[in-house]
Amino acid sequence: MAAVVALATQAAPQTEAVAEVSKVSKVSQGFEVYIGLGANLGDAQATVKAAIVQISALPQTRLLRQSSLYQTAPLDAGGDDYINAVVAVSSALAPLNLLHALQNLEQQAGRQRPYRNAPRTLDIDILLYGGLSLDSPELTLPHPRMSERAFVLLPLAEIAPGLVKASALEQVSAQRVIRLES
Repeated sequence: MAAVVALATQAAPQTEAVAEVSKVSKVSQGFEVYIGLGANLGDAQATVKAAIVQISALPQTRLLRQSSLYQTAPLDAGGDDYINAVVAVSSALAPLNLLHALQNLEQQAGRQRPYRNAPRTLDIDILLYGGLSLDSPELTLPHPRMSERAFVLLPLAEIAPGLVKASALEQVSAQRVIRLES
């Protein structure tokens, strides 16, 4: 049976949503990286589960923790509900190399980008990469909209409660999120 979690649409500033990112640091074989996954086309649950396995098999990358799966209403988009999760990995891949590896997994799953917020076979985002702040044309870290998204904050809080403040969860409390049983 799924438990319903009520969550708020008003966006919190990035600095309030995530506790000091500097607390997320280098682990023994790389940097601790948090990655968000989502899908709403095809068998979304199977796709997200398979992507987690594929992420853990990337070179120089080791799965540390994974959240439950969450069913969420599309945010700023139409279409079917999404299945979302967040994983923590240790990775020695450089941020852009990791991004390209994740984009390759999206392509393998049939990801197309016909327009902004289009339904997705698979969407994978780097949320946090150690304590790194980065603003490049390809990648912004921490993820610039994570504080606005219950489908990111709830699974992140599940696996790294110290990274998400209660006030951030309150700010997204109106967004519909259902935690699915493992």
